[in-house]
Amino acid sequence: MPAMSESPFSPADHAHMQQALALAESALWLTTPNPRVGCVIVGPDGQRLGQGHTQAAGQAHAEVMALRDASAGGHATQGATAYVTLEPCSHHGRTPPCCDALIQAGLRRVVVAVTDPNPLVQGQGLARLRAAGIQVSVGLLAAEATELNLGFFKRMQTGLPWVRLKVAASVDGVTALLNGQSQWITSPEARQDGHAWRARACAVLTGVGTVLEDNPRLDVREVITPRQPPLVVVDSRLQTPSNARLFEPQRDVCLAHALNELPAGWAGPRSGVSTLALPNPSGKVDLPALFHALGKRQLNEVHVEAGHKLNASLLREACVDEILLYVAPKLLGQGQGLTQLGPFDRLDQGLSWRFVEASPVGPDLRLRLRPA
Repeated sequence: MPAMSESPFSPADHAHMQQALALAESALWLTTPNPRVGCVIVGPDGQRLGQGHTQAAGQAHAEVMALRDASAGGHATQGATAYVTLEPCSHHGRTPPCCDALIQAGLRRVVVAVTDPNPLVQGQGLARLRAAGIQVSVGLLAAEATELNLGFFKRMQTGLPWVRLKVAASVDGVTALLNGQSQWITSPEARQDGHAWRARACAVLTGVGTVLEDNPRLDVREVITPRQPPLVVVDSRLQTPSNARLFEPQRDVCLAHALNELPAGWAGPRSGVSTLALPNPSGKVDLPALFHALGKRQLNEVHVEAGHKLNASLLREACVDEILLYVAPKLLGQGQGLTQLGPFDRLDQGLSWRFVEASPVGPDLRLRLRPA
């Protein structure tokens, strides 16, 4: 039997990268459109000298925050090791290249979880570090680092955002009673958790049917957040009322429609509201084209909270990357379902998904599914 190859990473490497990942996760609601990145700097004796995570767009990245933290603590970084959850950038964007900052700090080694998929970086940061004589190791906890930035990776690789479809239902799959009542099927704990997923999104998307039936705000209220994600409404005929509650928070709202021209005298409910004409041959909004447009607007993650009709359309057109499903331990009998798919004649016509998570949230169950 051949000997198993030894991991190039020590237990200490794993511990420091885990801390860097925790820092990156603490920036979930902050960095859009940039990725969530954490950095830990460790001295030759194993002492943590500094740490930090990427700030809001246009502000310091994780590596610079960690170097500042080390400096504030009076620690020299000569000969130290940096653990970074994403390849240090090598280009001038809103901020200078992070790889240059690490080189100037005199580091001996840089451990990177995963290569940056941004074509402006994509290995160039690693090459610049190596050219400066720094030992570079890549691949430690890569899957975990990628998971934190699924939307950023997908947008960089395809131009499309990661689309997460959130649904709350009874155990027999009812999302609303026949009379339309749906508040509240799940518990306060599940609603708070759902708001945390809302907060991490680059935009929240709904349909005009939900607006007309429920008049929701669709903002983040149950958790503290530094920003309110903008809202996108799929509204083929521009039926969203000017006094809809979704206009109350001060945030950007985009109405995606399918009209050849705006109605006479239509001026929009208020400033900050934009329209996007994307008709398909059926006179509805072209959903794949909509997500291409949102990708061009640098949206990494889109969080969908809509009704069963729009849910079905998104699933039929393969626009959904993940289903976030909260299941309440209730039986509600007849009512509206999760989607309006079918009817099918054969079982193999159904859409196949796989479970990636099942976690209790209060009395409810949170399930996450991705295409099989």
